[in-house]
Amino acid sequence: MSSYITGLLKKIVSTDETPKRLALSFTIGTFLSFSPPLGIHTILGLSIAYLFHLNRTAMVVGVYLNNPWTIVPYYAFATWVGIKITGMPEGVQMPHVGLREIMTRAFWMQIMAEWRILIPAVVGSLVLALLIALVTYPIMLHLIGRYQKQRRLRAQVE
Repeated sequence: MSSYITGLLKKIVSTDETPKRLALSFTIGTFLSFSPPLGIHTILGLSIAYLFHLNRTAMVVGVYLNNPWTIVPYYAFATWVGIKITGMPEGVQMPHVGLREIMTRAFWMQIMAEWRILIPAVVGSLVLALLIALVTYPIMLHLIGRYQKQRRLRAQVE
């Protein structure tokens, strides 16, 4: 892990916020990261953090978990999950999906022509985002609580 990321994580957990609020901030960001509204995750995360007085840094770190390296495989899998839940819309032909293909105009034109696949894609990504968030919260709560406890113990010894 890079020293920048390590420093950022230490900054997040070193705040006076409770482990519950930090874990909640990170988890909501994580949910948004894997949810359908591509391109506005950061704006949504910062808006939610502002409205509910959550930790903005933890929220943004969670929002950026899904990144350019993971986004194509994740949304392809999420669409597959959505198809398993809702069924494949009649007449839809899925294009070949790869990093090279998503950079072409033809790929996006085909996606626009097959707009009916958006329902399974949205359903699949919402279901997976919820599952990921449900797993993330208790893990982060435990890790943040443990780190803050160790930090307090070290402060008492010094």
